[in-house]
Amino acid sequence: MAKQKGLIKLKGTLSDVTFYKSQDGYIAREKGSLDGDRIRNDPAFQRTRENMSEFGRAGKAGKLLRNSLQALLINAADSRMVSRLTQSMMKVIQADATNERGLRNVIDGEAELLAGFEFNIKGKLGTCLYAPYTGAINRVTGVITLDIPPFVPINMVAAPAGATHYKITSAGADVDFEAETFTVTTSETAILPWDATLTAAISQSNAVTAASTKPLFLAVGMEFFQQVNGQMYPLKNGAFNPLALTAVSGMP
Repeated sequence: MAKQKGLIKLKGTLSDVTFYKSQDGYIAREKGSLDGDRIRNDPAFQRTRENMSEFGRAGKAGKLLRNSLQALLINAADSRMVSRLTQSMMKVIQADATNERGLRNVIDGEAELLAGFEFNIKGKLGTCLYAPYTGAINRVTGVITLDIPPFVPINMVAAPAGATHYKITSAGADVDFEAETFTVTTSETAILPWDATLTAAISQSNAVTAASTKPLFLAVGMEFFQQVNGQMYPLKNGAFNPLALTAVSGMP
């Protein structure tokens, strides 16, 4: 793979070279020589077909999880989040010790491996919120909670330059990767000042399906704002808003 240089940026295919624009700039890549039918049928590509099957499954599972958290993700995600989440889903699938290669899936894998996943590399929860918090998943009641004791924002929140206010959000999600359905509940604080005043305790409760047998997720995030003439404006269109999976409960 090579990068294009010069004033004229090409797009399309010329001879055996494909030109296109990516997040890394204008790229030139030699056209592949493998025939699709051969990949689908040649015994020599059995491992390739197995990898492709599981990669597709990971991509579909990642999309379903993203859809379940869309209400929070719309304000907190980086440009490579989709590919990073797919890679993490691949690790979940590869941890499936029940099914043979090519048939491994998220349900029989280790969904707990997704705990700690950051949806926005530009603004990680672990480097924005230093106040201690507790996340809990009660599978019996279906209640997914976030509790934060009182804290001083200016000491415990690393706000990006220009921020004057913030809010804390959370979501509880019950995701059925087989049926491709989900149940989700979200919570958020009011928009709070980023100052030296001690906050009240924060307690958020997100109810999903009681006694669920599907993977359950707790996502915690923040949004930053700038106050101008009494109006609140999202800071830099949410470029530095963090969102992370802080607790995951796989199959019971």
